[in-house]
Amino acid sequence: MFTQLFVNGIIAGSIYALVALGFSLIYNTTRFFHFAHAAVYTGGVYLAYFFRKEMALPSLVAYTLACAAAALVGMIIEIIVYRPMRKKGSDGLSLLIASLGVYIILENVISLIWGSETKTLREADIVEGISLLGARITPTQIIIIIVSFALVVLVSLVIWKSKAGVTLRAVSNDPELALVSGIESEKVNLLSFGIGSALAAAASILISFETNITPTMGFPVLVLAVIAIVVGGIGSNLGAILGGLLIGLAENLGVWKLPSKWQDTIAFMILIIFLFFRPQGFLGRRLKRVTVQV
Repeated sequence: MFTQLFVNGIIAGSIYALVALGFSLIYNTTRFFHFAHAAVYTGGVYLAYFFRKEMALPSLVAYTLACAAAALVGMIIEIIVYRPMRKKGSDGLSLLIASLGVYIILENVISLIWGSETKTLREADIVEGISLLGARITPTQIIIIIVSFALVVLVSLVIWKSKAGVTLRAVSNDPELALVSGIESEKVNLLSFGIGSALAAAASILISFETNITPTMGFPVLVLAVIAIVVGGIGSNLGAILGGLLIGLAENLGVWKLPSKWQDTIAFMILIIFLFFRPQGFLGRRLKRVTVQV
């Protein structure tokens, strides 16, 4: 039982990690919670449904196009909504409220185009899982884990080894100093929205191999991703990844002794514990309070 729950936790955690990493990339450069990320997550899988089921494109082509289209949607949101607001001096709270408005609009657009009924993107036949150390894991679940891990590694390499990654980290660490150094923060914000939105789309497509899709599927996952970011340490991309895995494991291992309806409760309990005892998360840094004497 424990091994099976552990495997289930890794599968869920890998999805949370992808969403949390994308959300963290956007937050680190813009410094506000982009809740419309939930709608981009949902839109990504519906775009995959459109390309695969309605246009009958090959799977790999359809899913790649869906991720690229989701990246474009994220960048368009940045250009037409957030960027003009920042230029007018809007603070983080105003941007957050705007993001909620964008989320509601996009969710309704998705419902208008594809309807509110449940759809499925699953193509593989249901087969008996492979036995692994006492647990059962299907080929589809193996694909979810491998692809999630590969995407996390790929994005991490981009962040730490590429020129674009250097600019991302520079703006994340000190936007003012980055601007003085000649880095155009608006272009960096656009890059973070593109990568983050593509990761959200990839996560929703992967989980759709196991579950059905609905227009409201994005927000619950985003809430768990935000919890993962807080637990891992706001501002830390690695913390977001580890936080996602922790929440996925905790939710699934918790139902070993508790009813399954407690899964979300477990995640919020972990959040509260961290807020009480380690509010900076396990990879965040505690801010030092400085007293200035005049």
